[in-house]
Amino acid sequence: MTSAVRTTRIGAGTYLVEHDGRNETVYVAGPASDRWVFWNGQVFRGDFRPDTPLTAPAAGPKAGAHGSVTAIVAPMPARVGSVAVAIGSRVRKGDILIVLEAMKMELPIRAPGDGVVAAVHCEEGQLVQADAALMDLE
Repeated sequence: MTSAVRTTRIGAGTYLVEHDGRNETVYVAGPASDRWVFWNGQVFRGDFRPDTPLTAPAAGPKAGAHGSVTAIVAPMPARVGSVAVAIGSRVRKGDILIVLEAMKMELPIRAPGDGVVAAVHCEEGQLVQADAALMDLE
């Protein structure tokens, strides 16, 4: 049995979601037909309705054609705040690779697994669109 979820708008594009005795802040942007939702460190894209649970990330790591390279993509339109690694850097799952800035918040993009940075396709201060390639991991 799922518990009741209560959603309260607390500002422009900002909601307080109460569930399982916890309060969490959820940020929402975009038109009704293409919502971007930032919650619990993840970005979701689609039809956001407060009474519907969020279940699938909008964008994230995508495997290359041969499966050996993982493309790290922007989950939403943003500005690159910082790039924490360089080509050749070894990274572990969960390491911060890039910090994006959007909707007055910082969104850390983390490594989906262990690997080596094969390419960096962005630089600090650059504006990127959703699904733009930011980095490749091997």
